[in-house]
Amino acid sequence: MRDNPSLKGIPLGIAGLGRRSVLTTCNYEARAFGCHSAMPTFKAIERCPNLRLIAPDFKKYQEVSNEIRKIFNEYTEQVEPLSLDEAYLDVSANKVIATEIAQEIRERIQKEIGLTSSAGIGPNKMLAKIASDWHKPNGQFEIFEEQVAAFMHKLPVRKLWGVGPKTEKQLIKLGIHTCGDMQLISSSELIRRFGKFGAELYNLAQGKDERSVQPHRERKSISVERTFGDFITGFDTASEKLKLLYEELNYELLYKDIYNFASGIFVKIKFSDFSVTSVSKTGSSLSLESFFALLDKGIQRNSNPIRLLGLGVRLHSVINKSLQLDFIEVLDPANKNQSLDSA
Repeated sequence: MRDNPSLKGIPLGIAGLGRRSVLTTCNYEARAFGCHSAMPTFKAIERCPNLRLIAPDFKKYQEVSNEIRKIFNEYTEQVEPLSLDEAYLDVSANKVIATEIAQEIRERIQKEIGLTSSAGIGPNKMLAKIASDWHKPNGQFEIFEEQVAAFMHKLPVRKLWGVGPKTEKQLIKLGIHTCGDMQLISSSELIRRFGKFGAELYNLAQGKDERSVQPHRERKSISVERTFGDFITGFDTASEKLKLLYEELNYELLYKDIYNFASGIFVKIKFSDFSVTSVSKTGSSLSLESFFALLDKGIQRNSNPIRLLGLGVRLHSVINKSLQLDFIEVLDPANKNQSLDSA
């Protein structure tokens, strides 16, 4: 849209060729029809017959991403990239307040690169991430420390990391609609019902997140996964979902050009009883058939329906060095825990 103004205002999707391709992303005009990232292309066209499809250009995306990250690094050395278009910034050591930094960064991205951006500011990474979605597109929102308790009390549980449609339904059945409702439930009760994830829910519902911004987060694998609104059963159904994830994974590997750094593959399965199994194989090819074989082994371990499916590749340690250089990161300890999430 930036490079071709004639595309502005029309439903636009980025996807590979072929009926089995998936949308890597789409604009807001397409989202109005119910289209979204990772949706099979044929389904997107069913919802939006006038959808204009364009093949992805990862080389361009990587170049623009690097330009944006150079701007980030002028304000703080504490930058943790999450993807091509998203990163956490710890700006607590900067003498300028976070709100002004976010505004200035967004203005520079618009002026120097020609793109709009959104930002969220909060006392920790989780809250910054939630805030970054608050005023999209092209806006920003801040959650102050003294506002956290009141903000979390009213926040729908669906906004919490890891809470998908199915988990939301389970929580609603328990009378839990907001984080305030969840705060009335003990951690032991949440753990009893949701396993290890229950402990995370307990802390997240109170706005707690102890993770620091990690400029040199070592990447040991690249993976994609999907939580399903309706549980899936049987190898045939699961294999169709895996095909779509396989294409997404190939997109990730293509734009990072790291096929030769893969040391093995794995498939992750979370079942309806919240148990998780992972099947891996070192030195295996990255073929679809290899992933199918791992999927078959994983499914045989549990007879329950599947709620989440993921697949990925393990990386040799040498790739981590090249990724860190690509991100242009410098390690420097942070003084406080204020985080700015830019998306």
